[in-house]
Amino acid sequence: MKHQRKNRTLGRDRDEREALMRGLATSLIEHGKIITTTAKAKELRPMVEKMITAAKTDTVASRRKVRTALGGDRMLKKLFADIAPKYKERAGGYTRIVKMGQRSGREEAVIELV
Repeated sequence: MKHQRKNRTLGRDRDEREALMRGLATSLIEHGKIITTTAKAKELRPMVEKMITAAKTDTVASRRKVRTALGGDRMLKKLFADIAPKYKERAGGYTRIVKMGQRSGREEAVIELV
């Protein structure tokens, strides 16, 4: 039974899925916009939005929390210095998912920072 299982598995085990989400989050922070499948975009959105919300308060604790979610320091400075201050007055809804249609048998989408 699938009670209490709210996240998509994306056809991967837990470690692979976490690595995939970290890579997608890093790419989204780096480029501001990425093309992926709709399912991956829908799983990525809450992760990135929580990171941006944590980055809005620039404290040591929030930096450690975001560093853990990103898996390193690569995009940490860009997130805290460039992206988070841009959304200081915004109360959530930092990303947008735009569906692009079928491609290679799967639904593709663009996820971008608003």
